[in-house]
Amino acid sequence: MHQRCYHRLVAIDCSPDLAPAVALFRSLGDPARLAILLRLTRGEARVVDLTRELRLAQSTVSKHLSCLRDCQLVDFRVEGRQSFYALARPELPALLRSAEQLLAATGEAVALCPTYGSSTVRGDDA
Repeated sequence: MHQRCYHRLVAIDCSPDLAPAVALFRSLGDPARLAILLRLTRGEARVVDLTRELRLAQSTVSKHLSCLRDCQLVDFRVEGRQSFYALARPELPALLRSAEQLLAATGEAVALCPTYGSSTVRGDDA
């Protein structure tokens, strides 16, 4: 049985094999989670390090680290009373580098996409 996926208002049949990839890219699609992952490509960090470097609230960082842990993209180790977070998968830095190369190759085409692009890149105030 195929899962129903929705693009705009049209339902399409999605292969069950696509569901994990869709979930992966959704997990990477949040700006805070992506920023956390990009920071962790440089090495492990504590929540306090991430909040300071990324200028995010502690609750935001904790919530997104929990999500990334649930997806098994991030893991942690405890040292004394501190937790140090790190990437759980060695494939992640290569995936993120590939995404950066793809974005460089397409220029601003993705950012200007009327459906998924950033309104700040287009110059909209909305």
